[in-house]
Amino acid sequence: MTGALSDLKFIANPVVSGRDDRYTTITIDVPAVLESWRISLFSYEWLRPDGQIKALAELPAQEQPRRQEIEDRLKSGNPLEMPVLGIGLMENIEIGSGRATFLTLAAHGCKALPVHIPKSNAKEFDPFRV
Repeated sequence: MTGALSDLKFIANPVVSGRDDRYTTITIDVPAVLESWRISLFSYEWLRPDGQIKALAELPAQEQPRRQEIEDRLKSGNPLEMPVLGIGLMENIEIGSGRATFLTLAAHGCKALPVHIPKSNAKEFDPFRV
């Protein structure tokens, strides 16, 4: 990477564009969110059984290009779309749009990230805010 994680630039995710009445942006504690996401039905694609994020070569074939795109954006300094998080059926954090962004940055040691969340779930995210 060319710059430090603190130099990252983020832009709004197109998923929330024009939906300011339904979404808000907060900064979250990445390790805490990652721990909650471990129980997601989709976490096996990105996480090893011990909870560590898989290396690029370990990811399923359909996830590798997504991870590589984020790695390339990091190297070039291009802005990243903010991930969109929600609350899952098991009351855990789910990563909607931007999963590759969130998990690639987590793999690089990012501790805090701006994300979009539904305003209706704002209280559920209080324990995950920084």
